[in-house]
Amino acid sequence: MDDHYFTADPSVAFKRAPVHASIWGQELDLVSGSGVFAQGRVDIGTAVLFRETEPPAAGRVLDLGCGYGVIGLAVAAAVPGAVVTAVDVNERAVLLANENAASLGLADRYTATTPEGVPAGATYDEIWSNPPIRVGKEALHELLLTWLPRLAPGGRAVMVVGKNLGADSLQRWLGEQGWPTERTASAKGFRVLVSRRASVE
Repeated sequence: MDDHYFTADPSVAFKRAPVHASIWGQELDLVSGSGVFAQGRVDIGTAVLFRETEPPAAGRVLDLGCGYGVIGLAVAAAVPGAVVTAVDVNERAVLLANENAASLGLADRYTATTPEGVPAGATYDEIWSNPPIRVGKEALHELLLTWLPRLAPGGRAVMVVGKNLGADSLQRWLGEQGWPTERTASAKGFRVLVSRRASVE
């Protein structure tokens, strides 16, 4: 079976590939790698996410399924008051994300780790994600129901999901699970979805 970017330890030979991205007025020189999502590029969905949103406010931000780190690093670069935790099951992605944070001088406010490295009681003001839809519906639902409860009261999750990969059904499902979700943008076959946690439980 071929390795996927959501494999914990990809067996494909590790080759780094540079990526330059201009996001929210910041110029980011990053390094991606084989066995990690979107090697050598910013994928279309993530590009739509950046184009259709403004950076979050200062606070604690979780980059869920971080890959080589582009979303969380863009947040940290654009928002000096943001402290970003980035999570990925792919150990190679975690390595690259932390290397990128160091090279950008953001390692004091950006930390990438596997899920096991996140403190049990940690909460976040915002979650940003291009979630790994291709893990399958059941695994995706489990992932979201694991991390969305980490949102602080009044917090929000900002996600980009392909329309043809079930964005609209995911939006309905999130609402049914108690996470009111609105579609704030649609472009190039992708939806930007924003889920909110009630201010008072």
